[in-house]
Amino acid sequence: MEQDLLLPESLGPLVRNTIFAGHIHHSLQVESTNLLASRAAAAGRNSDKLSEGEVFLAEEQTAGRGRGNHSWYSERGAGIYCSLILRPQIKATDVLWLSLIAAVASQDAVKEVTGGIADIRWPNDLLLNDKKFCGILTEVHTESNHVHHAIIGIGMNVNHHQFPDELRGTATSLRLETGMEWSRLELTAALLKSLDREYRALLRAVHSPGPSSAHRYEPILRRVEARSSYAHGKHVHVDEHGGYSGITDGLDARGFLRVRTEHGLRMAISGSVRPLPRRPDAAGD
Repeated sequence: MEQDLLLPESLGPLVRNTIFAGHIHHSLQVESTNLLASRAAAAGRNSDKLSEGEVFLAEEQTAGRGRGNHSWYSERGAGIYCSLILRPQIKATDVLWLSLIAAVASQDAVKEVTGGIADIRWPNDLLLNDKKFCGILTEVHTESNHVHHAIIGIGMNVNHHQFPDELRGTATSLRLETGMEWSRLELTAALLKSLDREYRALLRAVHSPGPSSAHRYEPILRRVEARSSYAHGKHVHVDEHGGYSGITDGLDARGFLRVRTEHGLRMAISGSVRPLPRRPDAAGD
């Protein structure tokens, strides 16, 4: 698929009637699409002309970033390296929902195009056969406890043939898992349409009547839980506050992951979650 470039003129007609239509930018090589989006958002903020739905795509990243200052391997022309700017009217305490809806949208796009069912590893990874092929990095700028703008970066390994030695045990691609190459253009279009749908649902939830966010976000919460094997009954280690392990027990009303340990219930706020072999009698460590 040598001509499978993510060009605005090719992608634009496929995402009509979404908030991303007419706002697609393409580069052959960048340091990081999130960095590119951050600079654009800062320039827009200074000039008060920040558009919502700006999408930045690159064929290659030389310094792609993941959560926790991890790098993202970005082979040229093999993956989807995408960042977009949103301006949701939500509180800073609710930004986790942006990562969660991006995970659901990515999962939907993969299913639509490939038929494959990816697993969501809370809060921002997608897995195939327990290996990571998609990661999400959400960065926000807040003012007075409200989100001024958010940047959602999505890296998806599509047609990678191999990975560096240090990643081979944990990373994979759609091609490696299915034995087939896939159209990055078709996948990107499906991703943006899914993101548009999930984002609109989030905004409806924000503005729906109800006394608390627990009521408003309930449909999204249940959808995330249903799509993730990590939401309930998974023996995990959480790399947070010195590290701890236990059994997952669903999401709370804010989208945080509950983990039952031998010392009681804890909430995973932002730490990495990794699976552990579950003992038959495990109720928490």
